[in-house]
Amino acid sequence: MSLHICIVNNDITIKNKKMKKFNVPTREEVGTTNQSIFDKLNKALGFVPNLYATIAYSENGLERYLAYQNAKTTLSNKEKEAVNLIVSQVNGCIYCLSAHTVIGTMNGFTNEQILEIRNGKAADSKLNALVALAADITKNRGRASEANVDAFFEAGYTKENLVDLILQVSDKTAMNYLHNLTKVPVDFPLVPYLEHELTTNLN
Repeated sequence: MSLHICIVNNDITIKNKKMKKFNVPTREEVGTTNQSIFDKLNKALGFVPNLYATIAYSENGLERYLAYQNAKTTLSNKEKEAVNLIVSQVNGCIYCLSAHTVIGTMNGFTNEQILEIRNGKAADSKLNALVALAADITKNRGRASEANVDAFFEAGYTKENLVDLILQVSDKTAMNYLHNLTKVPVDFPLVPYLEHELTTNLN
């Protein structure tokens, strides 16, 4: 629910405006290109995640996004999942946090390690530098601190890795924003919400 304020001849009128609800489109409600992608997702995953289905409101959006998401990168799958988790934490996206807790576990993280990453740190020093910079980039819209950038390079990462990190942040931020706006149902096991504001490692 939002408030719409009208000012006419110095008279103020406040009206309640209900935000349009976003339903998750079914296979029959999307175009042929997206229907084909739905079929592939069903075959690979056993279902079409609601957030992917929501992208299919755009005739070309889902194909374009999946190509971007699955493009080659210098980051390992584990590093990508660490970035996905911390970016989703900073952006407050419960859908992506829930999804990437499952995927992070599949890529070798324990539940304790996932919670550490969501808190902005990792026991492994190199991964810790990646998580800290990813959080800083996300929270400060790219204006990361010199200390976190230096720590990233000192940990052994390169400028190529830095570019790939920023691309990974952009990938996950797009999905975070999509869910934060549409609030479609979460179809992964819900993760616990972290009450405190993330500040760790953000200089």
